[in-house]
Formats: sequence, structure tokens, C-alpha cells
Amino acid sequence: MSLHVFASFVTPYGTANNNRAENEGNITTLQKLLWMGDTHSTVSAEAIRFALRRRLALSEPTNRVWDEGERNNTWKDWTFKGWDTDTGATFIDDDLLGFMTAEAAKAEADESGEPADPKDKKKKEKGTANVRRAVLEVTRAVSLTPWGGDVVFNAASPGATPSAAKKGAGNPVPYGAEVHPTRYQYGIALTPERLRDKSRAAKAVEALCNLGTVAGNHGRFLFDFSPDAVVFRLTADPAPRLLYCFDTKDDGRTVAADALVARLKAGDLEAKELVVGVSDLDSALAKQLAAAGLSPMGVKAACAEAVKRVNAELKIKG
Repeated sequence: MSLHVFASFVTPYGTANNNRAENEGNITTLQKLLWMGDTHSTVSAEAIRFALRRRLALSEPTNRVWDEGERNNTWKDWTFKGWDTDTGATFIDDDLLGFMTAEAAKAEADESGEPADPKDKKKKEKGTANVRRAVLEVTRAVSLTPWGGDVVFNAASPGATPSAAKKGAGNPVPYGAEVHPTRYQYGIALTPERLRDKSRAAKAVEALCNLGTVAGNHGRFLFDFSPDAVVFRLTADPAPRLLYCFDTKDDGRTVAADALVARLKAGDLEAKELVVGVSDLDSALAKQLAAAGLSPMGVKAACAEAVKRVNAELKIKG
């Protein structure tokens, strides 16, 4: 049976806000959603994938690279030719995160490929798409605590940017930003058997354990997305059963894992499948996990253990 790697991450406590992003008037907003009936801030899976691609580039060349000077992505092979054959050379980000390139039809046609206009007797070709679904799937990150509605007001100093200089005519330009002191949790799923190069599974786990800044736009906020706690599950079961398993009872000061413990008690999860990492081994979370029959270790140690188990299951030396 295939090996499936699942993980649930929760970040340290930090302050999330953007200086440049979507605006409502002169207020820079955070992305938000309703979660369990309350308003929570959120970070998109694509933002996490963007940060992950930068980490992956430290282990292997990536096809897509962000050019800070041009503020644009550059591609080594935007046609993905390496995937035309089973032995073609591929890039780590395409293998793990998938890709899609599409070309429109030269003329409109119906589903059969026939011209949409009956008077046009010449057959027209349909559009084409080259698609690889992501093997490493990432959930949206959701704040552990509800957003309280906090907004801070600031002022761009005169001449700070050309736009501020024009609008302010030498005066400070006021603007506001929504902020959210919180933690974020998100999860991943990965089936290494679907990778062209199975050794990339361990590299993905390493990269996820070492994420730095995630999200933002021109003025990215510094928020540590490395795990404050993590639960890995290596199993033949195709269902994760541990996504969004963290919670808090004291507004994010500490973290609990009641949902994870409940699944262990119900027999839906087995302790032998899990590798758990906690940054503070004296914390209430570490004690809760130990009482449930698990063996908490430091986050980096848990990452190393997960990498070791993945490579052992796949019979990869490393």
C-alpha cells in the first residue's frame, strides 16, 4: 500500500498585518473568514506555497523563481518539457506543487471540436491545457484565535514614497492597517509514490519545518511560520484525520490538541503512526500529548525523525 504523509502545524504567537495589500478606503485589510461562527484571519495556501518554493530552491533548482528586481516570476521551462517522457528531467517545485499551462483555441468551437458557427465549415481546434496536480497539498492557514477588530493608524512620512509625496504635498499621509496578534495553524498531505523523484518527499518535510516569512505584498509583515508545534502522521490510511487539530483555551498563550487526543482515544489514529514536536517540552501541550501515549520531542528533532521514517519507508538512503 502507498505511504501517505500528513502533518498539522501551528505557529508561534505573532502579529499579523500588511502595510500594502487589499484596501477599504485607507485601511489595509487582512484576509478573513468565518470559522466556527467567529471571524478569523487567514493566510492563503498559495502564500505558503510561495514561501515553500523559496525553501525548496535551497535543495534543488526550481522551475519558477521570483525576480525581486522585476517583481515577477521567471521560468526555466514554462512548457514543462521534462514531463513529456517518464525519464525526462523535472524540477522539484513542479514535482511537488504541480503546474498548469493553457492555450486558448485559435477559434471558438463546441465540445466536439466543431466550429461554433455552423456556417464555418472549417474544423477548429479546441484549446489545450498541460496540467499536473499538486502532490504536496496545503490547506489555508487559519488563525487560532478570532480577530478582535484591531486597527492601527500610521502616517507615511513626507517624501517616503512618490505616491505619498503627491498625495500629501509635503504632509504626512495617514493610513490604517488591520492587525491580529495570534497563531496560525495549517496542514499538508503528501503521497510520495506520486512523485517523479521520491527523495523530494523528505526535502518537502525539511522545507516545511523551516518556513520563515509567509504572506504579504510589497510590505510583508515578519511572522514566523516555522512550527511551534507539529504532528506528522505516516500511514497507509488515505485520510489525514488530524488537520486543524490544535486549539487554545487562553487566547493563544498556550496550545492544546484536544481533537488529536480524542481521535487517539477513539482509535482513529494510532500512536505508532505519529511523530510530534513541541518547542517547549515542559508546556501543557507536551504533557497532554505524553499523557495520550505519545512521545513529544523538539520541533527540529521531530522533523528529523519524520524525514528518517519517510526515507526508510521509501528505501531511500539519506
